[in-house]
This record gives sequence, structure tokens and C-alpha cells, in this order.
Amino acid sequence: MKEVAEDRGKIPQTLSVLYAPIQGELRQVEDVFREILRSRYPFVDDLVKYGFRLGGKRLRPALVLLSGLVCGGFGREHVVLAAAVEMIHTATLIHDDVLDEATMRRHLDTVNARWDNETSVLLGDYLFARALCLASSLDDVFASRELHNASRLMCEGELRQIESRGDYGLTEEQYYDIVRGKTAALTASCCRLGAHFSAADPPLEEALAQYGLYLGIAFQIADDLLDVLGDEGKVGKSLGTDLLKQKSTLPIIRLLEQAPVATRSGLIAQLKSSNNHHREILCPYMDNSDSIAYTRDKAIAFSQLAVRQLDALPPSPARDSLVGLAEFVVSRQH
Repeated sequence: MKEVAEDRGKIPQTLSVLYAPIQGELRQVEDVFREILRSRYPFVDDLVKYGFRLGGKRLRPALVLLSGLVCGGFGREHVVLAAAVEMIHTATLIHDDVLDEATMRRHLDTVNARWDNETSVLLGDYLFARALCLASSLDDVFASRELHNASRLMCEGELRQIESRGDYGLTEEQYYDIVRGKTAALTASCCRLGAHFSAADPPLEEALAQYGLYLGIAFQIADDLLDVLGDEGKVGKSLGTDLLKQKSTLPIIRLLEQAPVATRSGLIAQLKSSNNHHREILCPYMDNSDSIAYTRDKAIAFSQLAVRQLDALPPSPARDSLVGLAEFVVSRQH
């Protein structure tokens, strides 16, 4: 597919730069993982350690910590919750790989590829359970309630996406509504938890939660674009799985919306076929459509909407990092 020029107003900062204000706390989060993610049963211990190698950017722990710091500071609660949200996120990745029949993540075999689906499902469940136990160790009902609710919304979003497979009449608003649950609910909770445990006032806590919500939507739109355009060698995970599973993501929704009726019906028939060459099939259609540019613009728009939620905050390195993360999620190549 033809490359579409990206917004190059700013060169996105690297995560190491963006995480600089919280480097020490992120190391403490890693210490928590080493402390609690161990088992006296060698098979379980190996699985857990392998599962966390499939994690990645530590975006969600960073959101907890940065949201706390930007509201005045953080304590042990922030480190504990940062670890808990990353466990939940890793559990969802492991479950997603089963649903998508993916075989590669972060240039490694997925758990289901290296072992099997049963092992993957149970490992994901194990990490969910450990995360919720960790959150409840704070003896604060707010944390447990927030993470339980986010987990519920994530599951609902995934179930709604399963329901919509093969539904090429899915609207853009319906797509956003699914994404708000399956991806953005957790990023919103990360920011809300960070603000809450720094004793932020309710309007500021809500503003940061909205920042997390819009950031999560932008992240998922960019991820869906990578599934269509990305290079597996660079991205390091299985691509094209959305197409193979007949998920109507934003690039496809826009393409079908703009296509002439005859073209649309023929394209839908090809997308519903069982072969594994959907990305190649799409190339000529995408090249004659604004679908890629439109999707990228929408990701940028949600990213900018996230940044606007930070307007009430005074300048600080933590605020700069939150702004930088909004730029990072829509420009990443993996």
C-alpha cells in the first residue's frame, strides 16, 4: 500500500525520555513483579516469567505513576497499583493471542504457540487473580472496585467485538464504543487511580481519567492501523489477525463506507473468504481510498483530545511526559 505522509510537526520522544520522571518508581514496579510473580511449582514459575517477557512498553504502569506525580506525588500505593494494572494488561494480551490465534508477540512465540490454548487461558486467569489480590492488599475498596469495573468493561468490549465479527455494517460510532471498553477502560482507570491516590480533587481526577480514555482510543486506532499496514518483522507480533477474524476496524469501516455499492459487495465477499491473504487483497482498494489517512487523522484527533484534558495542570516534567505519550501512541511503529 502507498505510504501516507505522517504528521511530522514534532519528532516523538522515546519512552526512556518520557519515563524519566518516574524511572525509580518503575524499577520498584519491576521489583514487585519479581517478588510476587513466582511459584514454588517450576512449570507455573516458568510460565509466569515467560508471559511477562511478552509484555512491553509498561505504558499502563507509567500512566498510574505519572498521573500520581502530576497531582502532587506518589506513595507505595502507586507502585502496587502500577504492578497490578500491568498484570491485568499482560493477562489480556495472553488471552487475546488465543482469540486471534496469534503465534508471535515481541518477536517471541506466544504462550499458545509455545504451549497450548489451555495453558494460555489459565495463565491469563492466574495473572488476573494475582492482580486483583495485589490491589486488594491496599485495604482500600476504591482500588479494587475500579479495577474490577475496568475488567468488566474490557470483557464486555471483547465480547461485543466477537459478536460483531463478520458484521461489515458496523458503524464508526459502534467501533468507538467497543474500543472504549476493550482498550480504553484500563488506560482510563490507570490515570484515575494515579490521581485518586495522590488526593487529587474530583474534577482533576476526572480530567485525568478522560485523558486516559482518549489516549486508549488513540492507541487502539493506531494498533488497528498497524494490523493493516505494519511489518511483522518490525512490529514483532502477528499481524492481519483482525482481518482474518473478520473484525471491522476503523480502516475497514472507512474503506467500505467510501466504496461504490458494487465494489463494496465484492470486497465484503473477499473479506469473508477463508484464505489468509486479506492484507494483499486490500492493497488496491486502500490505494484508491482515503481510509489510511482518515484513520491516522482520527488517531491524532483523539490524541489531541487527550492532551486537552491536561490544560488545567501547571507545567511540570510529569505533565510533559503525559503530553509526549499522547504523541507517542499515534506515531509508534510497534
